This record gives sequence, structure tokens and C-alpha cells, in this order.
Amino acid sequence: MSVDMQCVDIQCEELSDARWAELLPLLQRCQAVRLDDCGLTEAQCKDVSSALQANPALTELNLRNNELGDAGVHRVLQALQSSSCKIQKLSFQSCYLTVAGCGVLSGTLRSLPTLQELHLSDNPMGDAGLQLLCEGLLDPQCRLEKLQLEYCSLSSAGCEHLASVLRAKPDFKELTVSNNDIDEAGVRTLCQGLKDSPCQLETLKLEKCGATSDNCRDLCSILASKASLRELALGNNKLGDVGIAELCPGLLHPSSRLRTLWIWECGLTAKSCVDLCRVLRAKDSLKELSLAGNNLGDEGARLLCESLLESGCQLESLWVKSCSLTAACCSHFSSVLAQNKFLLELQISENRLGDAGVQELCQGLGQPGSVLRSLWLGDCDVSDSSCSSLAATLLANHSLRELDLSNNCLGDEGILALMGSVRQPACLLEQLVLYDIYWSLEMDNQLQALEKEKPSLRIIS
Repeated sequence: MSVDMQCVDIQCEELSDARWAELLPLLQRCQAVRLDDCGLTEAQCKDVSSALQANPALTELNLRNNELGDAGVHRVLQALQSSSCKIQKLSFQSCYLTVAGCGVLSGTLRSLPTLQELHLSDNPMGDAGLQLLCEGLLDPQCRLEKLQLEYCSLSSAGCEHLASVLRAKPDFKELTVSNNDIDEAGVRTLCQGLKDSPCQLETLKLEKCGATSDNCRDLCSILASKASLRELALGNNKLGDVGIAELCPGLLHPSSRLRTLWIWECGLTAKSCVDLCRVLRAKDSLKELSLAGNNLGDEGARLLCESLLESGCQLESLWVKSCSLTAACCSHFSSVLAQNKFLLELQISENRLGDAGVQELCQGLGQPGSVLRSLWLGDCDVSDSSCSSLAATLLANHSLRELDLSNNCLGDEGILALMGSVRQPACLLEQLVLYDIYWSLEMDNQLQALEKEKPSLRIIS
């Protein structure tokens, strides 16, 4: 919880009548009001509306995860229709907004020329609600830049309306429609709208929306034509190796400057790594890549590591969680950890690396040139016998700040070895994550004492 003259930021707090009375005067003067999961009801929305009407300084309003309903949202929107309103960010995420509420919101958008971000995810508006919303978005007075519509029960039919908005809005920068069943036809419609649009789109999120390998041709065209695009999220879609092969020419296009690519759980194998490695070598703009949940195997990991050792690759974050990796690939990652000067995060959890694999990684981490800051090794079949290598590495390495060893077979012996290094001034670790690991009461007391002894360290369990 945070409350000051500029911002009210409260999360997961049931507000008593006394607390509510205390907050209302603050709502009349703060620039940002965030009441997330505070049990607000339609009745309290009347108070919110009255307070906000008296607040000409308001630029951000976040009421997500409250059961406002259409009537409650309507009351709040009434406060924003003043000519003095300068609202820039508005969130009604998970507020039980339906078609009726979208009709009211649509009318309000016409009178909010300063609004730049609108977050409406987790509301059952459906295609009918989206159609009404888009009518408001199409108004010349509306200059929205960012729109989030995850889990809104949308289908391909709703994408026609969104495509019309994209064509009409040169200021548009971010669109999120993940977790809607828009399927191949809907993705194609959105891509066509983007191709026809003058907007400088920066972020496009289409995770778990039924995209297919055929859509990758459409997305390839977007990558080639939208030099502004920085983030593309396609996780949990059945793209397959064929889809990645279609996508990569767009990633390799001279104008493409993509920074973040999320293609987790897309049915990829080592074959996709051949294509992706060409991108890694050629595009120093690519900084974050998630391949989690794909069956890359050790061969895919080897190919990726070879690219990470090339001078043209400047990747900073790599996620290969649950990619069917074993200890056999760890010598390649060890070389990367020792030599690569850009990779800061490696998420390699849920792979059967075992103690032999972790000890290989430690050899790379222990080298003077290692720059890695975060390493996730959760559920990697690590036992107490690896902890002596990890403990020595923590003293030799001066870059690592976060280490996750969750859900491994560690006990008092292993934790004690780690503690011996972590408590040393030479160890610069700031966060040690130990979820689902079981130790004795005595060890628990020692861990709590260590946190008090070393305030810069946080142990999460």
C-alpha cells in the first residue's frame, strides 16, 4: 500500500468505512488513483465519482479486480466527462464489464482526448461489446495509443472492428488480444488492418489466440513493414517449425528492430533453432527471447549457444525453461556464461540437468568474464552434492544477483553450504529463491538470522 500527495496505490485491502472516509479526500487531489482488488462495489462508485469530479489533476485511474459491474463503471465514467479531465491511463480490468458497459464507455471515449491507455482485459464483453467500444475509438477526438483486451471472449468477427480502428488511428502503439479465440482468420484480419495503417505499432501480443503457421506469413509482412515494432508475443500458438521458418524472413528484414520475441509453447523443435540462430547472429537489436515449453532438446540448445558466442548476437535474456534439455548441453551454456558479455538472464528451469549439468554451469559462472545477473534452476534435479560447487561459484562470481533453486532435492546439508558463501561480504547475491524445498526448524532459524545479518539479501521460500 502506498498513499502520498501524488498517488493512492492500494492493493488487496478490504476498506472499512473509516478507511474509506479517510481515503476519499485524497481521491480529490492525487494524480494517480489505484485501488486494485479492494472489494469496491457499485455503491462505492458513487463516492469515487464525486471525489474524482473535484480532481482536475487526475491522470491515472486503476480500479481493476473490483466487482463494479456496468452500473458502477457508468458512475465512475460520469466523473471523467468534465472538460477539465486530463485522464491518460484508465483500467477497468476484471470489473465485470459487459456489452451494456461498453456502450457507455464508447460514448465517454469521445470526450476524453487525453486518454492514451485503456485496459479492459478479463471482462466478458464479447464481439458485440467490442463493436460498441470501437465506435467510440473511431471518433476523431479519441487519440488512444494502447489497448489491452485479454480474456474478453472475442472471436474473429470482432477483429473486423479492431482492424478498422487500426486503419484510422495513426497514434496507435500497442495492442493486446491474447487469450481470445480469434483463430487464424482473426489474426489475418488484424494483420491486414496493421498493414493498411499508418500507425507506428510498438507492441503486438497475440498469445494463445489460435494463430497458426499460415499466420506467420502475415506476421512476417508486419515485421518487414513496421520498423517501430519492438515486442511480438506469440506464445501458446501452434506455429511449429514451419511457422518459424515463415516468420524469420520478417525478423531478418533490414528495417526490423524487434527487441522482444515470445514464442513459448509453439510446438518448436531443434529445426526452428537453425532459423532463429540466423536471426540471433544478424540482429543485435533482439534482446529477449522466450522459447520455453518447446521440445528443443540438447541439439537445439547447442545451436543457440553457438549463436550466443557470435559477436553479432547481443541477446540479454533467454528462456529455455522446460525444453527437454539434459546435462549434455550444459558445457555449451558454460562457454556462453564464461564468454558472452551481453546475456544477463538465463531461465533454464524444469530441465533434467542434474548435478553434473549444474557443475558444468558453475565452471562458466566462475570465470572472471561472466556477466550473468539472474539464473533460474528450479526443478532441475539438483541435489545437495551440487551445493558445494554453487557455493564456490557465489564467491568467485561478481555479477550474479538472483539464483532460483526451487523444487530441487536440497536439504539442510546443501542449504548450509550455500549459506556459508552467501553470508560472506564477497558474495553479492541479492535474491535466493527456495520455493518447495524442505529443511529443519533449526535451518529455518538460521536462514531468518542470515537475512537480518545481511539486509541486502532476500531469501524467498
